[in-house]
Amino acid sequence: MLYLLVKAAISGVIIAVVSEVARRSPAFGALIVSLPLVSVMGMMWLWRDTNDPVRLAAHAQSTFWFVLPSLPMFLLIPLLLRRGVAFWPALGLGCALTIGLYLLMTWIGPRFGLRL
Repeated sequence: MLYLLVKAAISGVIIAVVSEVARRSPAFGALIVSLPLVSVMGMMWLWRDTNDPVRLAAHAQSTFWFVLPSLPMFLLIPLLLRRGVAFWPALGLGCALTIGLYLLMTWIGPRFGLRL
């Protein structure tokens, strides 16, 4: 249980730091957030928990393929905000787009030999 709390605390601190940096400098906050910190931490935790190179390799490869459908969200949200759409609807539409693209990826991926 303590291990889970430590993982959650470290992850939470990173999110808090990024949000504070982004308040002062949106570009620098975006740079920090664009780093695959969550993915790297996830791989570190998975490695510590399993020491399984096959599982970790599958996780890293799947992460790559699931990043791709999430990228259009980062184009749609600013487009909507600049066109006067309020934050929450813009965020909701961006998340809906991402969910739809994730579902599409899980449906199309296996047809091209991707094991997700």
